[in-house]
Amino acid sequence: MPRSKNKVASHRRRKRILKDAKGYVGARSKVYTVAKNSVEKGLTHAYRDRRLKKREYKSLWIARINAAARLNDTTYSKLINALNKKNIDINRKILADLAYSNTEAFSEIVKFALK
Repeated sequence: MPRSKNKVASHRRRKRILKDAKGYVGARSKVYTVAKNSVEKGLTHAYRDRRLKKREYKSLWIARINAAARLNDTTYSKLINALNKKNIDINRKILADLAYSNTEAFSEIVKFALK
């Protein structure tokens, strides 16, 4: 009995990998085995960096809040502590946006929290 090679599935698999490797330089986009390694490594980086992106944004928000808080004669930690004690639920993303784009509203929040 002849060996079954399953041409349809293997061809489809190779096409998918080469399609994912489109835009890579040289053999990384042309040769299946090289492309496969590059795509796998790229997917690994993508998985890791989706989490890193969240971390970097949170640190950016904290830096912006801290800078704006210091302009209002307080610090980030004192402001967050005061907001928590007053049960004001504003996340860091919104606070950073207010600190960046609407300084008057941010100042009002700081004054209300530190009363």
